[in-house]
Amino acid sequence: MTTALHAAPKTKVTRERAARITLYLVLAALLVIVLAPFLWMVSSSLKHDVDVLSLPVQWIPTDWVWSNYDNIWSVAPMAGYLANSTILAVTITFLQVLTGSFAAYGFSKVRFPGRDALFLGYIATIAVPWQAYMVPQYIMMQQAGLTDSFLALILLQAFSAFGVFLMRQYYLSIPDELVEAARLDGLTDYGIWARIVLPLTKPALASLALLTFVNTWNDYMGPFIYLSSNHLWTVQIGLRSFIGQYSAQYAMIMTGSVISIVPILLIFLVGQRYFIAGIATSGLKG
Repeated sequence: MTTALHAAPKTKVTRERAARITLYLVLAALLVIVLAPFLWMVSSSLKHDVDVLSLPVQWIPTDWVWSNYDNIWSVAPMAGYLANSTILAVTITFLQVLTGSFAAYGFSKVRFPGRDALFLGYIATIAVPWQAYMVPQYIMMQQAGLTDSFLALILLQAFSAFGVFLMRQYYLSIPDELVEAARLDGLTDYGIWARIVLPLTKPALASLALLTFVNTWNDYMGPFIYLSSNHLWTVQIGLRSFIGQYSAQYAMIMTGSVISIVPILLIFLVGQRYFIAGIATSGLKG
């Protein structure tokens, strides 16, 4: 009897250990699958064009072409493309965080007739595919004379229903009593938003900023539709310059792609703590 009692905990520990090892193996396999395209891209950026699409895939180049990272700056105006992407990403991110936090405060902490219905209607626009209103948007920008300029993209992306939803979910976790106490102390809604709510919502702000920056930086269709001048192209559009009518500089495309990922990677590494906290907390209350 005593032996059986001692064996039961050991069996449970063994099962838990086996389950943990299985989980780690599955996660490791998924990690390899996720990283494989990125590793192939980095490897291809260090090859000659003829070796990029060779079969079987050469994960380790036989001839390391480090000069690709030096030549790309002279073959195409990559510095200008990166600068344009930075201008758009930083500006749009700032505006979306600003407008999203403003609107979220109104939808969560200010009581007015029809607030919830208006919020649902606004959030419902997320379900409308961009292709459905792409042409009307372009006609509006064309008639306003804003095509082939950054202003068209900035105005169209300065507001985000998803950003409002994300911030509102986080604002709902802030006790209403804290806001009411601030009102009794004489603070206006702007003062409450700026001095109380914003300092308490840094994780949500970081999450929205990171998601917006990555989405804007990787955007291809927007700049492709509205920007026709080469000096206004973003890095995603600029990679087209390596594609000719009958051939493509695959090594340069991969080199430019690696360079374009570096800013996003750095920003994520710096803000990952706030990003994870913001995403985890934004769904606690709704």
